[in-house]
Amino acid sequence: MAGKRQKCYSGIGGQAVLEGVMMKNQDKYAVAVRKPNHEIEVEVDEYKGVGARIPFSKAPFIRGVFGFVDSLMLGMKTLSWSASFFEEEDEKKGDSKSDGIMMAITMFISIVLAVGLFMLLPFLISDLCAKYIRNDTIVALLEGVIRIAIFLGYVVCISLMKDIKRVYMYHGAEHKCINCIEKGRPLTVKDVKRSSRLHRRCGTSFLLFVVVVSVIVFFFIRVDNLALKLLLRVLLVPVIAGISYEIIRLAGKSNNFFVRVISAPGMLLQKLTTREPDEDMIEVAIASVEAIFDWKAYLKETFGYEVDESWMRDSVEDEEP
Repeated sequence: MAGKRQKCYSGIGGQAVLEGVMMKNQDKYAVAVRKPNHEIEVEVDEYKGVGARIPFSKAPFIRGVFGFVDSLMLGMKTLSWSASFFEEEDEKKGDSKSDGIMMAITMFISIVLAVGLFMLLPFLISDLCAKYIRNDTIVALLEGVIRIAIFLGYVVCISLMKDIKRVYMYHGAEHKCINCIEKGRPLTVKDVKRSSRLHRRCGTSFLLFVVVVSVIVFFFIRVDNLALKLLLRVLLVPVIAGISYEIIRLAGKSNNFFVRVISAPGMLLQKLTTREPDEDMIEVAIASVEAIFDWKAYLKETFGYEVDESWMRDSVEDEEP
């Protein structure tokens, strides 16, 4: 396995949850959680997505909108499942119907707050400044600068929270596992540890693309009516999400100079939203991957070699103290 390998797209993705990791491969997903008793619990299920029965849901630019909604819905569902292991005993078995309603309400509120904070608030601030700045181009640029500043400030503030730091460590474990197999390495704790915790298809990079694309879109789309300005910033969110999805998709499958340049800011931002995981966290992430993805077959098909089981056992023994 000597030599530098070209990174190859695996098709799997995921996210960190409370004391665990969710991994998704096509319609199948798995959530692995380190329970309070230190055991790893794994749940495997299918999620076809809200656009599964809509013919045009996979079309370029449109698929990004459905993908964004799916990631929110699945993320809320798996986060709620992982949190159930750390609730009081009498609250663990909640009513599933009530849980579903609460999840829908929470997701709706989250979207409204996100649109208000990152789309409408920068516009309202820049509109107040427009009373003193007569140049429309400068006002449009100011709105973009404020939007980026609010987003970066939000990410920095969240990263300082104590409870979030462990989630970011699991976020790092998720990335390391994907990078490990996409680099053609066996999925062992040892090989995962030496893999990068930064990944181009990360949700952090996607959100940064959303912010930057919105700055560009709103710079060129200008109207005089205040109500119409506000309405456009809401209605164009799906369009912006669709464009951003295509960019992140390209970034995940290509490695040319242009892709590396546009991915650099997101990769830099991931230094805040990921942390180096410990070995226990890596084991959880590996369990999640193995539940939905045959990485040994992937390595054989993509990189042309089979993983030697005796070598795997020796590698595990080498890691033991």
